[in-house]
This record gives sequence, structure tokens and C-alpha cells, in this order.
Amino acid sequence: MSIKTIKWVENHARIIDQTKLPGRLEYIDCRDVETMWQAIKRLSVRGAPAIGVAAAFGVLLGIQKFKGQDKAKFLELFNKTCDYLSTSRPTAVNLFNMLNEMRAMVRSNPQADVANLKKLLYKQAMLIFKTDRDVCRRMGDHGAKLIKNGMRCLTVCNAGALATVDYGTALGVFYSAKKQGKKFSAYSCETRPLLQGARLTCWELLRQKIDTTLICDNMAASLMAKKHVDIIFTGADRIASNGDTANKIGTYMLAVLAKHHGVPFYIVAPRSTFDLKIKSGRQIPIEERKGEEVTHFAGVSIAPKGVKVYNPAFDVTPADLITGIVTEYGIIHPPYVKNISVILSAAKDLNEFIPTR
Repeated sequence: MSIKTIKWVENHARIIDQTKLPGRLEYIDCRDVETMWQAIKRLSVRGAPAIGVAAAFGVLLGIQKFKGQDKAKFLELFNKTCDYLSTSRPTAVNLFNMLNEMRAMVRSNPQADVANLKKLLYKQAMLIFKTDRDVCRRMGDHGAKLIKNGMRCLTVCNAGALATVDYGTALGVFYSAKKQGKKFSAYSCETRPLLQGARLTCWELLRQKIDTTLICDNMAASLMAKKHVDIIFTGADRIASNGDTANKIGTYMLAVLAKHHGVPFYIVAPRSTFDLKIKSGRQIPIEERKGEEVTHFAGVSIAPKGVKVYNPAFDVTPADLITGIVTEYGIIHPPYVKNISVILSAAKDLNEFIPTR
């Protein structure tokens, strides 16, 4: 893919500033952990897998200026950095999972001195980066099997290269299908209030020369009623052990509509997006964002001053509305309580430090 959402360059992280797309393609050079925290918080870097990589790179930024060999002070700084990064966004579980991976590296090397710990953490962060690329490709290939020639696919928000380090999750399915020579088209929901579908997904898909049509979120029901949608693919920010899935607000609405109209509804997400410590979506923390995202557009007020605003960034789709979950290991089908456990049972526990409420 020509889109490099996040990468490590000369001792710092370089990310695409997604708040400027599609108007301008600009980059932010994150040279300290505070800049990375702000980039995650303000959605300059977004998408669960990309946030996970950003967190790992954030750890490197937080520790790289440490001088000396006082291991106790180094570990204090390391833990403080991980804790700080974990406060940037609450819902995307990849953030916590990748911080756990960095913590696990330190725990598993109790005899290492400061210099070696820095090297090991750098190696772990690069592994997280590379793994995300490989996982995206595998998910894309598994999901592409679901796309037949002539299909009209629908997606919401942005679950593509901008949300990962490579293909993406839901859009990775489209890219794999295109690579296989399949002919299909895509509908992108605009995804209010921040328009990630209009700004980001359409930008990506058009760059890859995929037939794309933009719709307002409230047009999805009419589109399905006219039988113009054959299949739906979305990403995920956290998946409970029973299959309940948190994703960008509006995903639940699409799942309900899909069930009513008999349209297959698939989640596409890697193992790192599963939170096996929680039993259902009721335990997933949902981020609520500033009201200005709803009351303003491009800096201009579009609502009466003083109006109350409800602005959750995510909603939870119950497992019984999900046809299947595409992972790097294949497609998980119901019953999810059993099959998620079976397929992911060999995976190590990624959730030891995840705060839940």
C-alpha cells in the first residue's frame, strides 16, 4: 500500500495527520510522548490497530531520553509512560493490549540492564508494527472469500490503511478482493459527526481505484430496502468474549438494519481487538467526546447555542446481529462464546492490564 499511516523514522514516530484529510496530506513528527498522546486523543492517528502501534511507539518516545543505568528509575519512567498513554482513549482495546506487550517484554527480562531493556523494547515495538501488517494481509485474504463478482458492499467509518499500518481491517477485505481480480463496488457511510467515512474511507478507496459511492448515514435503510447492499463489513475497537462488538457510532444501527433486510453483517478485526476478560459488551467503556463535534462543522456552528449534546464515539453491536467475525485465523461464526474461545485459546492473555469498568 502507498499509504504509510505510521512509521518509525530516525528515532521518532511519523504519522499522517488524519484531521487534515482529504484536503491536505500532512505528517506529524512525534518526538516525545506528549505529542503522541495528543495525536491519539485528537484523532490525528486513529483506528484500533494504528492506535496500538502508536502506543508502542509512544513508549519508545517516553524512554529514549533516559540517561544512566539506574534501573529502578528507568522502570519508574517506563511504567509512568505506559500509564500516561493508557489515558489517551478508553475504548480501543488495542491501545491497552500493545502496552501490555511492552510491559510483558520488561517482565520477561528481569535481569536485563537499562541499555538492554531499551533495545528489547525497541525490538518489541517493531515486532508489533510488522505483525499488524502481516495480520492485515491475512484478514484481507480470509474476508475476500466472502466477496463475489458484482457484489455491492457497505462499510462505515474508516477501517482501512489509515486505521492500521497496512491494508486495514474491513477495507483490507476490499483490497484483497481487488488484488484477486474481483469486480465489486463499495458504499461508504459518511459517519457523523467527524465524517471518517466521507473524509478517509472515500479518499482511500478512490486512491485504490475501487468503485465507491458516498451516502449519508441515514440513507442506509433506504439503500437496503431497495436491495442495493449485498454485504456489510465494519471494523471493531473492542470485542467481548461473547462476540459483542464496540465500533464507531452508527455500526449498531447498520447491524439492526442488516438483520431486518437479510444482509450479511461481518466484523473484521485482529486477535488484538478481543478483550477476553469481559463477558459482554455491557462492560466496554464508551468514550464520550466534546459536544462541539456535533454542534459545529468545519468550525462553523450549525446548532443553536446552549443546546445539549449526546456524543458517544462508539456503540456496541450485540453478537446475535453479527454474521461472522473475520480474523487473521479465519472467520469465526456463532456460537461466539464457544468459537471465540476455541480459536483464540492458543493466544496468550493480552488483557492483564486493561482497565474495565
